[in-house]
Amino acid sequence: MSSFKNASKSFQKSHKERHQPNARQHLGHLEKKKDYKERADDYNAKKIQLQYLQKKALDRNPDEFYYHMINAEVKDGIHLDKAKTVELTDEQIKLMQTQDKRYIAARHVMETRKVARLNETLQRLEEAPSNKHTFFVDDEKELKRFNLAKRLDTPASLLSRRYNRPRTADLTKTLLNVKDPATIEACSKLRGKGYKELQRRMERQQKLITLEKKMEIKKTLQNKKRTVKERIAPETKDAAPIYLFKQERCK
Repeated sequence: MSSFKNASKSFQKSHKERHQPNARQHLGHLEKKKDYKERADDYNAKKIQLQYLQKKALDRNPDEFYYHMINAEVKDGIHLDKAKTVELTDEQIKLMQTQDKRYIAARHVMETRKVARLNETLQRLEEAPSNKHTFFVDDEKELKRFNLAKRLDTPASLLSRRYNRPRTADLTKTLLNVKDPATIEACSKLRGKGYKELQRRMERQQKLITLEKKMEIKKTLQNKKRTVKERIAPETKDAAPIYLFKQERCK
């Protein structure tokens, strides 16, 4: 019998709650009992909390004091503990600064290696060298007939290349790998992305060098045996300060 009741439920109509009539659509969603229950529970919980706070305010002793009152503060209605200042000795401060300097030096070495690796991968071209390749001719007629591509035995489209410039004979013997335009464009984008990463890493490397110099100057200034004579250049965002120290006679 129970199996028949369970099977008959599948043929029953699904229950549909009444929606808001068209004439009352401007009032919003029609509140159901579950909505009222949720709203009522929230109201009663807030009411109980307010009653508890009112009772606590009435029972408050104006002379009571806890040390947490001066060790905490309120920000945006939230109680937060005040940060305690930790007193460090001079030896501890020097040790921390030494560890920071070693970390910066290690990061500098890592960035230098990455820059060198990227340079090697991208076959980065440096600035044009000052030397020139000079060709000599006998007279002006030969100068007018002079063909640089023919003289170098290379296609005219490859004259601007300063590296890996193949000869015409090598091109005829070698089967060129001609790729479709989509592949060439993808390779060009990948190369541009690599150059951007190289630029970012070179900037980061320069920042690490500057930071390392600033930390070295700071460590030198903390040495009581060295006396500063004059500050030549102040510290900037991209450069460490420059100091002139008094010369000391070495015994």
